[in-house]
Amino acid sequence: MSPLMILSLMCVYFAVILGIAFVTGMSQKTTLKEYFLASKAVPWWLVAFGMIGNSLSGVTFISVPGAVSKSGMTYFQVVLGYLLGYVVIAFVLLPLYYRLNLTTVYTFLKLRLGMVSYRVAAVFFLISRLLGASARLYLVTGVLQTFVFGAWGIPLPVTAAIALLLILMYTVEGGMKTLVWTDTLQSLFLVSAVVITVILLGDSLGGNPFELALKSDMGVLFDWSPGSEHYFWKDILGGMFITVVMTGLDQDQMQKNLICRDIRSAQKNMLSFSIIVVIVNFFFLTLGALLYIAASQKGLDLPAKSDHTYPYMALGYLSEYMPLLGVLFMLGLTAAAFSSADGALTALTTSFIIDIAAKSPDDDHNRTYKRKVHLSMALGAYLSILLFYAWDVWVASNGGGGLSIITVVLQLATYTYGPLLGLFSFGLFVSNRKLREKWVPYVALAAPLICLSFNLISTVKLGFLNLPVNGALTLLGLWIISFPSEPFLDEMDGH
Repeated sequence: MSPLMILSLMCVYFAVILGIAFVTGMSQKTTLKEYFLASKAVPWWLVAFGMIGNSLSGVTFISVPGAVSKSGMTYFQVVLGYLLGYVVIAFVLLPLYYRLNLTTVYTFLKLRLGMVSYRVAAVFFLISRLLGASARLYLVTGVLQTFVFGAWGIPLPVTAAIALLLILMYTVEGGMKTLVWTDTLQSLFLVSAVVITVILLGDSLGGNPFELALKSDMGVLFDWSPGSEHYFWKDILGGMFITVVMTGLDQDQMQKNLICRDIRSAQKNMLSFSIIVVIVNFFFLTLGALLYIAASQKGLDLPAKSDHTYPYMALGYLSEYMPLLGVLFMLGLTAAAFSSADGALTALTTSFIIDIAAKSPDDDHNRTYKRKVHLSMALGAYLSILLFYAWDVWVASNGGGGLSIITVVLQLATYTYGPLLGLFSFGLFVSNRKLREKWVPYVALAAPLICLSFNLISTVKLGFLNLPVNGALTLLGLWIISFPSEPFLDEMDGH
């Protein structure tokens, strides 16, 4: 596909998204309550489908197919771990959040542990989500730069700025009221793109796409070797903890669950969404195997960076005789990028206003302040993208193949979300002790630093188990700085 055709397709796509955003929220004076929780008037099935694009993002769309060449289809083990994590969220965390009628999930820590723990958790979320969202958007920006804007001599920083400005156009006012509808459309494009691409690619290779993938050298789903980086139980447990933390303790993901009418609707949403995620991820893994099979049959030289494999095939070789694949790729990629980034900016704005600035969601005089915070978060995301870009250039200049963004996102999460796991675990399961809160920030910093030091000096790598180990160290540290007290259950029930 030519750069002009790709750009034209993106312009049409964005015009549709902007039109939906205008009808659903931008054309009206959205109150803060509507911005944060869409007045809790959204059908659960609409939320469940809309969460697909937000959860999978451009990382899944590009990095998962590319990663198949190195680790086969063993990422499916992590996905099965995700499924277990969603069950924990549905029956442990969601009932708590709805019982306390929370706008941000970190308010639980204020009620249970105190203001310092509450603020520490919010800060770790802001850092985690800002870096994660920026990494995802950088991945998509890099593809656009390689296949569109780079051909016209436009530098990547300008490409990133354009992407963020487009997202700001419909998120700065609409909030959750708008995102529910835009995310649904974007999820439809994303799922349709991968499903149709797998079917067409399998047909072009002359067989059932799933049989071709599973019978190939990359068709290994389960790794039973205890010493392997992708040992089955290590990935299962790691995937479960990643989901509990990156979804259940993450304001971005949980804000979409908190807009449902009641707890039963939220649980239906979470369980339905979890099944869809498993199916869609299996399609992405199948797609990755098919891409490498096709490249091998045709003797193609693939890019050194695995994240560029799918774009290279979809917009290059495959689009020459199947133009629809190029169109589907751009639609799916754009949908994944916008769906992930717009939700992250809204959640970051919500958490900062309520958790850090202590503004009331019921006070509409804070609407101007909300715009300023939203723009500041977008600026922070832009600076983070530039940081990833500089790092990527440095790695490539030193002989590396560049970053695999899905690896970066998950590795960052094991460090930045560990303290959240420890804080929530203490709040949920330790009922007869209180914290000496002045020491909480030190514990929250020490746990990930200990894990990082271990991974740097040890030949044994924790992999995804880095997250539960990090959380356990945080929990241990919190126990050490706590003292016996009366159980907190009566106080919480009274709330």
